[in-house]
Amino acid sequence: MKMTIRHASHPDAVRGFDTEELREHFLVPTLFEADETVMTYSHVDRFVVGGAMPVAGPITLETHKAIGSDTFLKRRELGVINVGGPGRVTVDGVKFDLDPRDALYVAMGSVDVRFESLDAGQPAKFYLNSAPAHARFESMKIPLSAARKVELGDPAQSNERTIYQMLHPEVVQTAQLVMGMTVLKPNNMWNTMPCHVHDRRCEVYFYFDLAETARVFHFMGEPSQTRHLVVSNEQALISPPWSIHSGVGTSNYTFIWAMAGDNQDFTDMDMVGMDELR
Repeated sequence: MKMTIRHASHPDAVRGFDTEELREHFLVPTLFEADETVMTYSHVDRFVVGGAMPVAGPITLETHKAIGSDTFLKRRELGVINVGGPGRVTVDGVKFDLDPRDALYVAMGSVDVRFESLDAGQPAKFYLNSAPAHARFESMKIPLSAARKVELGDPAQSNERTIYQMLHPEVVQTAQLVMGMTVLKPNNMWNTMPCHVHDRRCEVYFYFDLAETARVFHFMGEPSQTRHLVVSNEQALISPPWSIHSGVGTSNYTFIWAMAGDNQDFTDMDMVGMDELR
């Protein structure tokens, strides 16, 4: 396992960050390397974001000193979404086959977790999110067809999109992790605008389905002190609770959102008026 540690940043400090400092603290530039598990541990809500891309053979989920336990999921839960070719996740001997865009919830206390591709020519890319857990629930596969589907947006505002709520209280029971996927329709580029904050939980965005030359301009920061980061395909952003999290792309794209914190209420947000943004 490759592990990077990120410490929490106070908003007063972030006001003085230049572009490279913003990227160093909040951008996760690389998630997928052949036959590796690449992780970033954030001290914001003790959230872990990562990726596993098995090519030559299965990859085992290992623990790390930052996790503080002899197995990765001893006191944690895990969400997985496959953004590559067909793959399989084996959890303590139980096999879950994941087609592209299928999700899997892995329960706290699971010990032996293995990732593998079913076609080495089209390797699976398992996008991973993990948060501390207080109770064990059941591991469960969530195919894209089983997600809670919400249509939002307006073509006039260039933000028509479909939200697939996958690790969500109405779909699967978790301790605190929620996770899903938003697909922008063709000729739509904006997500989550007008924007919001939710001081009760952090959020991580993972952008994908972008062409090599396309980019997303991700806006973050306090509403009165906004900043932006330029994001490429298959990169992630850690959004602290005090920060807005909105993006606009040079083309349509897909992103996965994941949250952890004090509650699982998807609608628990503090809206920010357009006249408040600076």
